[in-house]
Amino acid sequence: MSLKNVVVVAGVRTPFVRSFTHFKNKSNKDMQTHALKGLVQQLGLEGQKVGEVAMGAVMKHSADWNMARESVLGSGLAPETPAYDLQRACGTSLEAAIHIANKIALGQIECGIAGGSDTNSDLPLELSEPLAKNFVALSQAKTLQQKISILAQFRPGDFLPKMPTVNEPRTGKSMGQHCEMMAKEWKITREEQDQLAFESHQKAAQAYEKGFYENLVSPYEGVEKDAIVRPDTTIEKLSTLRPAFDKKEGTLSAGNSTPLTDGASCVMLASEDYAKKQGWPILARFVDAQAAAVDFVAGEGLLMAPAYAVSQLLQRQGMSLQDFEYYEIHEAFAAQVLCTLKAWEDERFCKDKLGLAKALGQIDRDKMNICGGSVALGHPFAATGGRIVASLGKVLSEGPSGAKGLISVCTAGGMGVAAILEKA
Repeated sequence: MSLKNVVVVAGVRTPFVRSFTHFKNKSNKDMQTHALKGLVQQLGLEGQKVGEVAMGAVMKHSADWNMARESVLGSGLAPETPAYDLQRACGTSLEAAIHIANKIALGQIECGIAGGSDTNSDLPLELSEPLAKNFVALSQAKTLQQKISILAQFRPGDFLPKMPTVNEPRTGKSMGQHCEMMAKEWKITREEQDQLAFESHQKAAQAYEKGFYENLVSPYEGVEKDAIVRPDTTIEKLSTLRPAFDKKEGTLSAGNSTPLTDGASCVMLASEDYAKKQGWPILARFVDAQAAAVDFVAGEGLLMAPAYAVSQLLQRQGMSLQDFEYYEIHEAFAAQVLCTLKAWEDERFCKDKLGLAKALGQIDRDKMNICGGSVALGHPFAATGGRIVASLGKVLSEGPSGAKGLISVCTAGGMGVAAILEKA
């Protein structure tokens, strides 16, 4: 059985906004349904059945256990469209796209939608463990005496809610603290980070001026564009911001790190033959993908896994790091991007860690995140992969014949996801 060519057809997302602002009263399901509706309307899919929908969220209420399916039922798609939830931290919607692409390549479905949504404004607060256990016991109690006995065990402190965090359970450190450690290990300066952040904002602003995001961003709640992009920011302004994670010696600031962000994205993929038959636009081919993980508990950099994922992907494809016209490297932190680039240029790292004969080498930075990156556009954890696939697909559709694009996304838990797209 031969594999089918998989193509990126279209992508739609909400604007990305700072958490606790414009979308503070909206849930993951609300935002995901809006993005999905926008895609349905753009492609004229009302009432039609799609092969599969795969979506997820990181900061997720237990009531949203079937969020993808609920979003489908509110999207205008035929109710016979199956859907499922998945999660790989910040790589969630890219992983969803990989799932859908693989099913299409195998002929299990002809088309499918991948996506993701995240909000820090509608956090799933937890009960304390003693309170939760006592409430469960109270619901099981049969006699008045049993209920009184359980009620007597309640303590005022038990009623304090437990706020969810993105700290790593194995280390207790936040992603920012881990990235500070990486920046120190790889000797990444504050100036380098601020420069990358400045360029990210400039590129995003220029892309908006050119109308690049017009059919990619669907206005929501009165917001028509990403609300985090700062065209007027300067290196001087960025340099005045205090360190965010290591107050004394840190180099990561609020300006060179992604802010907490609310938003959702989705992207349609299909077999190339089916897309042509439907008369759909074809932005790019989805070629291949790879995930990797590192032992960050033992001391490896938490966000270094993309360096491994990209290397493994290149080896399988018989490609070099320089074989791409475009690079989409997720900017969780400017320092993370710079650490990854430095690792690829480091012969010892590439030999000892990646098992290569020599360093992967440098990339042309002018080809990286040409329409802005996560520092400028924002980073709703599970939605970023969908944003990148759709944006890179559009960039490739407007690029030269034979153009290729590389995606690299770091995630919590010491994981990374990479993918290759090419002009169709």
